[in-house]
Amino acid sequence: MFDEAFESLKKQFVLNFLNEDRWKLLLKGLGRTLGITFFAVILGIVIGILVAAVCSSFDKNKESLAKKGGFGYAVFKLANGICRLYLTVIRGTPVVVQLLIGYFIIFKSSNNSFMVAVIIFGINSGAYIAEIFRSGIMSVDNGQFEAGRSLGFTYFQTMRHIVIPQAFKTVLPTLCNEFIALLKETSVAGYVGIEELTKVGDIIRSRTFSPYLPLFAVAGLYLIMVVILTKLVGKLERRLRKSER
Repeated sequence: MFDEAFESLKKQFVLNFLNEDRWKLLLKGLGRTLGITFFAVILGIVIGILVAAVCSSFDKNKESLAKKGGFGYAVFKLANGICRLYLTVIRGTPVVVQLLIGYFIIFKSSNNSFMVAVIIFGINSGAYIAEIFRSGIMSVDNGQFEAGRSLGFTYFQTMRHIVIPQAFKTVLPTLCNEFIALLKETSVAGYVGIEELTKVGDIIRSRTFSPYLPLFAVAGLYLIMVVILTKLVGKLERRLRKSER
């Protein structure tokens, strides 16, 4: 009984992964998944820092700015409103819907589905990263900001050289967890024809008519990546705690 089950499993393994070198499809899909995640996180960090800086700066200074009034206050208020609208829309709609809108409507003339996926996932991730950075900036004591201004720094120099570096250190573990979440979210990129890891599993199943092993292989690869990243985040958190002592 055990021998028969083992032989059956062996045949399925050969059929799904060894025949026609289908294991190479999994490697290519894994590479695309990691590529989309990596570039989307970079784009998300850039967007997130900018949005967080605008929103947190407006929250901290809106009373003093309102007293001064003028064109500068109007522009700042408009920028804050745009950022708030961006956060509401992106966080309030599913990422798969955003991906479909981006691919079939906004970037319908583009043939580079990989680039479209990076942009859409980066914009989506940027909204969550913005909230992470905003909480980090708001947690920095106002005395740090006042110290920077007393040294002759402008507002933006103080944010760049004093506030944001401290906020970045505070939110780094949470930022790494966002990277892990984004890695799993890229599994919907197959909706626009990208042969990432999940899509490759579907392709193998369609060729071999084997419903189990390709799905378990895909799930196993995601699990391995998440476990590795989780351990790295844990080590990072321990180092940060030691550096604070």
